[in-house]
Amino acid sequence: MGKGFFIRKTVGIVGIVLAAGAIATIIALSVVYSQEKSKNNENEVKPTGAVTTPVPTTEPSNEPWDQWRLPQTLSPQTYNVTLWPRLQPDATGLYIFRGLSSVVFRCVEKTNLILIHSNKLNMTLQPTLTALGSKPAPIIESIVMHTKTQYMAIHLKEELTAGESYELYTEFVGELADDLGGFYRSEYYENGVKKVVATTQMQATDARKAFPCFDEPAMKAVFHITLYHDPATVALSNGLNYSEVATLKKTTFAPTEVMSTYLLAFIVSDFGFIEQNIDKLQIRIFARQEAINAGQGEYALSVTGTILKFFEDYYNVPYPLPKSDQIALPDFNAGAMENWGLITYRETALLYDEEISSNGNKERIVTIIAHELAHQWFGNLVTIRWWNDLWLNEGFASYVEYLGADKAEPTWNIKDLIVLNDVHRVFAIDALASSHPLSSKEEEIQRPEQISEVFDTISYSKGASVLRMLSDFLTETVFTQGLQTYLDHFKFNNTVYTDLWEHLQRAVDSSSSTPPRSVQDIMDRWVLQMGFPVVTINTETGQITQEHFLLDPETKPDRPSEFNYEWFVPISWTKKEAAQPLYWLLQKTNQVDQMKISGDEWVLANINVTGYYRVNYDNENWERLLNSIPVINRAQIIDDAFNLAKAGIIETTLALRTTLFLASETEYMPWESALDNLDYFYLMFDRTEVYGPMQTYVGNKVEGLFDYFTRLTNWENLYNQVNALRVACSTGNENCTTLVKTWFEQWMENPNVNPIKANLRSAVYCSAIAAGGEKEWNFAWEMFEKATVASEKDKLRAAMACASEPWLLNRYLKYTLDSNKIRKQDATSTIISIASNVVGQPLAWDFVRANWEYIFKQYGGGSFSFSNLINGITKRFSTEFELQQLIQFRDDNAHIGFGSGNLAIQQSIERTTANIKWVKNNQETVLEWFINPL
Repeated sequence: MGKGFFIRKTVGIVGIVLAAGAIATIIALSVVYSQEKSKNNENEVKPTGAVTTPVPTTEPSNEPWDQWRLPQTLSPQTYNVTLWPRLQPDATGLYIFRGLSSVVFRCVEKTNLILIHSNKLNMTLQPTLTALGSKPAPIIESIVMHTKTQYMAIHLKEELTAGESYELYTEFVGELADDLGGFYRSEYYENGVKKVVATTQMQATDARKAFPCFDEPAMKAVFHITLYHDPATVALSNGLNYSEVATLKKTTFAPTEVMSTYLLAFIVSDFGFIEQNIDKLQIRIFARQEAINAGQGEYALSVTGTILKFFEDYYNVPYPLPKSDQIALPDFNAGAMENWGLITYRETALLYDEEISSNGNKERIVTIIAHELAHQWFGNLVTIRWWNDLWLNEGFASYVEYLGADKAEPTWNIKDLIVLNDVHRVFAIDALASSHPLSSKEEEIQRPEQISEVFDTISYSKGASVLRMLSDFLTETVFTQGLQTYLDHFKFNNTVYTDLWEHLQRAVDSSSSTPPRSVQDIMDRWVLQMGFPVVTINTETGQITQEHFLLDPETKPDRPSEFNYEWFVPISWTKKEAAQPLYWLLQKTNQVDQMKISGDEWVLANINVTGYYRVNYDNENWERLLNSIPVINRAQIIDDAFNLAKAGIIETTLALRTTLFLASETEYMPWESALDNLDYFYLMFDRTEVYGPMQTYVGNKVEGLFDYFTRLTNWENLYNQVNALRVACSTGNENCTTLVKTWFEQWMENPNVNPIKANLRSAVYCSAIAAGGEKEWNFAWEMFEKATVASEKDKLRAAMACASEPWLLNRYLKYTLDSNKIRKQDATSTIISIASNVVGQPLAWDFVRANWEYIFKQYGGGSFSFSNLINGITKRFSTEFELQQLIQFRDDNAHIGFGSGNLAIQQSIERTTANIKWVKNNQETVLEWFINPL
C-alpha cells in the first residue's frame, strides 16, 4: 500500500480555499485567448496581457534562466491544480483549457528568483506569492517568460528565506492542441459523431505545457488535481475519484503519492470501461464505448491482475496505489506511458479482438502491459534523478516485461523472444562507431530534444540485454534480493544507477555467488562505454580473445573510453552437448585449455544469448557447428555469423551457409533470425543483378515451410506460418500468390465477411495489394476508414505501403500530411513502411526532403519518432550518390534541425558508408553463391 498523506494546516487551508473558489475563478478567466495560431507554425500560445514579458531567443549566458537545469534553491512540496478543458472549439476555432494552480515550495537556499517551467501557457492574471511562515513574502518585481528554456522567471525585490515555505498561485490559459504532448486533444468518430478527448502525455518535458511546475524528475511532490468538465463525460487522474459535483461537473481526486511531474495524467472523455476488484484493488480498462461494448478490453483486464500480483512478489513490495486504470487513446505518440495509476496506451497496445487481432497483437499487448506495470514500482515508486539514467528505467522494464508476460501466458515461451526483439535488434545500432553509452554525464543531456533522443534502442533494448546478463550471472535469486532492498530503501525517492549496484553487491556479499569482480566494476564497463565485444574462441589452441565489435572496423569510436573498450565478459559455454562452468574473460586474451577440442567435438558459447556479446570461432569449429546446427542456439549462430561477415571478420559465404538447413526447418526463431539477416541482403541488392538468384534461393528454402503449413495445418494459427506465407508470396511462389489473391478477392466481393484468418492478415493484405493495382488499394483504403478495431487499421495501413504502383505510393505519402486521413501518431511509421518497399523508397526519400520543415515543425523537435523516420528512409542507402544526398540533406536542413533525430543522421551516414564498402567487397561473391549455393 502507498504511504499515508499528511497536509500541514496552512497548506490544507490553502487547498480548501482553492477548491471552494475554483469554479468561480475558472469561469472568470475571460481574458480573450490568442485570436489565431502563431503565424510562424510554431504552435506557440502567445501572452494576451501585460503580466509577463516574453524574451526572444538569445545567445546563452550564465544567468540561471539561460540554463537548461533548474537551480537547487527551491523544492516543491505540494501542488493544487484545477483545469477546465473545453471539448468544443471557441469562436476562432481553437480548443483551449483554462486553469489555476498553486504550488507550495520550500526555499532551500536564499534567492530573489523563482524559476518555474511554463511552456505555451498564457498567464491571465499576475501570479501571486504568499508566505506560509512567519515572515511576509517578498514583493514580485517583474515576471519574464523565457521561451527558449521554457521558464517563467519571477524576480523578487527581496530574497526568500532559507527553510521557509511559500505558495505561488497562477491562473492561465493554454491550447488543447492536437500535438500529442502535454495536455492535448484526441479526436475520433463514433456512429458518425465527432468526439473529443482531453488527455495527457507529460514524459519527458511536457507537464510544463499543462501548468507551471518544477518539471524535473527529481522534483517530486504531492499533487491535488481537480477537473471541470461536461456532465456527459468522465474525468480520470492518477488518484481515486474523490468526489463529483453535477451541473458543470467537478471531479476532485485523492492526493497522489510523492511523485514526479512526468508521471501525471488527467483525462476527460465519454469512454466506457470494464472493471474487476482483486484483493480490494480496483482494476479498470477504459476505451471508446464502441470498443468496450465489443469486448476489446477483456483480454487486458484478464491479464492485468496476474501481472500485478507477479510484480508484487518479484519486488516484494505491495502495489503502492489503491487502483490501476489503463486507457486506450485514439491518438497517442508513444506505445504506452506508465503514468502512476492511470496508464495510457495506443489502442493497438491495449485492445484485442478475438476475431480480428492476431497472435502477434496479443503478444504485443501482454508484453506492453507488463512493461508499464513493471514501471509502477521501478520508475514510479523509485525514480531516476535525471534523464541521463533513462536506460535504467526503460531497460529494466524492457527486461522484466518478458517475465511478467510469461506469468500471464506461461505456454508461449515468451521469454525466448527477448533475443530476437531486443538483443539482436540493438546489436545493429551498438555496432556503430556513433553509438553511445547507456549512461551519459548529466551535462550531456540537457535540452528537451536531447532528452527525447535518449528514448532510443540503446536505452530500451541494450538496457534490457545487460540487465538480463547481470541477472543471469548473479543468479535470479541474488538479483531479486538486491532489487528488493533497493526498492524498499529508495521508495518515493530518486536514485542514480550506482545505487542499484550497491544493493546488488550487498546481496552478492550475503550469498554464495562469487563473480570475480564487484558488481560495479563489472557493470561499469557495460554501462559507461558504448558497444560490445566479439569473443573469438580458437578451439585448436584454446586461446580466447575479445575485441570491440564494429560494423566497419576501419571506423573509430566517437567517444574515448576509460576502459579502452575492454569488458569483463561472462561466457556460458558447452562442449558438444555437455554444459561447462561459467568462464570469465577478464582481459584482452587468455589461454583456456578446456576449450581445446578433438574429433567430432564442437564448442558453442553464449548459451541462449544470455551475454551481450557476439562469438566467433576458428574455421574448423564453424564447420562442425554448421554440420550439426544444435537446436539450442540456431538463431544465435545465424545472427552471429551474418554480422561477423558484415564486419569482415568471417567470409560472407560462411554466413550464407547457415541458411542451408532452412529447407527442413519449421521452428520460428531460426527462421525469424535468418529472414532478419537476409533482409540486409535484400536492402543492398534488390536493385541489382543479385536479386534474381537470391529470390530463387530463398524461394526454394521457403517452399518446404509453405507446403508444411498448407498440408498439415490448413493455415491454423501457428506462429511461423506468417513467415511462410509472406516469404513464399514475395519470392514468387504461384500457389501462394493464387491463395492470397483468392482470399482477398473473396473479401472484396463480400466486404462484410472477411475470410482471411486474423493471424495471416498482415501477410495476406500486403501480398494481395502488391500483386494487385488501384482496385485492391482503394478497397483496402475503404476498409481502413471503416475499421473500428485499431489492430485491423494498423494492418491495412502497413499493407497499403506494399503497392507496386509508384503513383499509388505517392498519393499515400501525401495522405500522411493530412491528419484527417492518417493520424499524426501514425504519420512517420507510414512513411517508413513506404520506404521499406523498394518501389517506394526513393519516393519516400524525395517526399521527406521536400517536406522536412513541415514535418519537423508539425511533429515537434521532441518527437521520439524522428530517429526511426531518418533510419527508416535511409536504411537501403548503399551508393556514393546516396551518401552525398544524405550529407546534403543534413547540411541543407541544419538551420531547421533534426530534434531527437540528430544522432540518427550521424548513424545513417556511418551506416551508408559501411554499406558502400560491404557491397563493393561482397557483391560478386554473393551473386556467385546464390547462383551455386554450397
